[in-house]
Amino acid sequence: MGVIERISGPLVVANEMLGTRMYDVVRVGQLGLIGEIIQLRGDKAIIQVYEDTTGISPGEPVESSGVPLMAELGPGILNNVYDGIQRPLEVIRSKSGAFIGKGINADALDRKKKWRFFAESKVKNGSTVSSGDIIGYVQETEHLKHYIMVPYGTEGKISGLKSGSFSVDQAIAKVTKGSKTTNITMMQKRPVRRSSPFKTKFRSEEPLLTGQRVLDTFFPVAKGGSAAVPGPFGSGKTVIQQQIAKFADADIVVYVGCGERGNEMTDVLVEFPELVDPKTKRPLMERTVLVANTSNMPVAAREASIYTGITIAEYFRDMGYSVAIMADSTSRWAEAMREISARLEEMPGEEGYPAYLPKRLAEYYERSGKVESLNGAIGSVTIIGAVSPAGGDISEPVSQGTLRVVKTFWALDVALASARHYPSVNWLNSYSLYLDALKDWYVKNAGESFVNDRISAMKLLQREAELKDIVQLVGADALPDNEKVVLEIGRMIREDFLRQNAYDEIDTYTSLAKQKMMLSTILYFRTKAEDAVAHQIEADNITKMKVREEIGRLKSVKESDVEKEEKHVRESIDSEFRALLKEYQSEVEKEKA
Repeated sequence: MGVIERISGPLVVANEMLGTRMYDVVRVGQLGLIGEIIQLRGDKAIIQVYEDTTGISPGEPVESSGVPLMAELGPGILNNVYDGIQRPLEVIRSKSGAFIGKGINADALDRKKKWRFFAESKVKNGSTVSSGDIIGYVQETEHLKHYIMVPYGTEGKISGLKSGSFSVDQAIAKVTKGSKTTNITMMQKRPVRRSSPFKTKFRSEEPLLTGQRVLDTFFPVAKGGSAAVPGPFGSGKTVIQQQIAKFADADIVVYVGCGERGNEMTDVLVEFPELVDPKTKRPLMERTVLVANTSNMPVAAREASIYTGITIAEYFRDMGYSVAIMADSTSRWAEAMREISARLEEMPGEEGYPAYLPKRLAEYYERSGKVESLNGAIGSVTIIGAVSPAGGDISEPVSQGTLRVVKTFWALDVALASARHYPSVNWLNSYSLYLDALKDWYVKNAGESFVNDRISAMKLLQREAELKDIVQLVGADALPDNEKVVLEIGRMIREDFLRQNAYDEIDTYTSLAKQKMMLSTILYFRTKAEDAVAHQIEADNITKMKVREEIGRLKSVKESDVEKEEKHVRESIDSEFRALLKEYQSEVEKEKA
């Protein structure tokens, strides 16, 4: 039991703390505020408090729990909304009203609810089990089995394993090693700041499909990979992360609102429960966990929320599931670290951030990956982190530290956002280093023609950007017809393919098959246009063709009608170009006559 000596915002210094350890969770003051030891100096402990310290004073007691900050993991974690230290917000609201009361405590998992547990038939009483082994499951949702695993650090002979209805803290089996017997429950706890162990990490060769055309076609992220979404205020970071959270090809989605504005987080909390999963046709929340820590919540809890989210993601990864975690935004997380570091009077680094910022960023993003868990299951965690650089300047420390460790960079452009081009991903500044690793998957599932179309389209966009600079100097009329065609095809790719309406019921999500059809149709039009120019057809006549509008409307075609509509549009392209060529030849013959 220690005593408070000094209070500085979320930072508390306590005396008489000999025997405590780094990152131990403590209860601070008469109110019992939750905190964590982040520095030890002799018998003094420096504690970051996850709640508002207003109302506590020097001389009040500090009690250590002896354990680090832990995440409670088990049935009931899905379809839930937590704060940064995994307190269920709905339960807290029922206890304290609209605002979180000081020192309030609530179990992350409901201790009263009974779950139907099915014992694993392969695991027999008397057999030996070890850390991570699956001993049964709970059918948590209609489409998802929640596997119950032996907690880390536990091994021995299992006994008493049986099916039945249990609460998460009731014993479902016992594991004995020597004279030590451990009760196994459906709930386990893991320290959030330590990555969960696994057997092997693999190179991922499968993309995380998001339904966003600019991402899936041009800048994919691998399952088990990492991506950064930097952009200034108003460029659409939150919207693009929410779109990925809704439609990503992942079994489980963890969305962490870290230091974001309350109204944005409110949109998520209101919208997600009403969304329907396009794969299962069930509520999306059935495979989603939300961690909400808004900008008006205590700054220290913001720093913890990132680790809470990734620990939950690793837990489901160990069951063999593909997990996508959205962190919005890591800049607010870094700002929390900067504030705590300043109060600790540490030597500041660039722009006041702590010198260990790059290390913390690397440690976080390195927790992504496709792995073989201890029980042999293959699962993955994909991390997509938003970065909010001031003024959009990605030369600042958080952006640069992030770009050093991630392999996919989605550069959001405020100029595109101002022009109502969403997602506002700048196709000239963005990149994905997973393209080579994912090539075989794309060839197998979309065909080699899709890979070639992607390369052709990117070259066209790059050439269009070069021509735009020339047009600004000499005007579009000075360009030859073949270059005018490049400008037109580039415009079609930008407006008819890259631009996507998140609020349109059909356009909000596009399957890979439809993406392939849309892009190949545009490039088919390009082939016909180049052939027409070679036959002396003027580019101005090509840009006035009605079929261009049909191509632009392909994004609004339902997935079930894609093949039929593609065939119709291609027939229209052929028909109109034949008519254009016939008209031109007729005029030539008239001139000769």
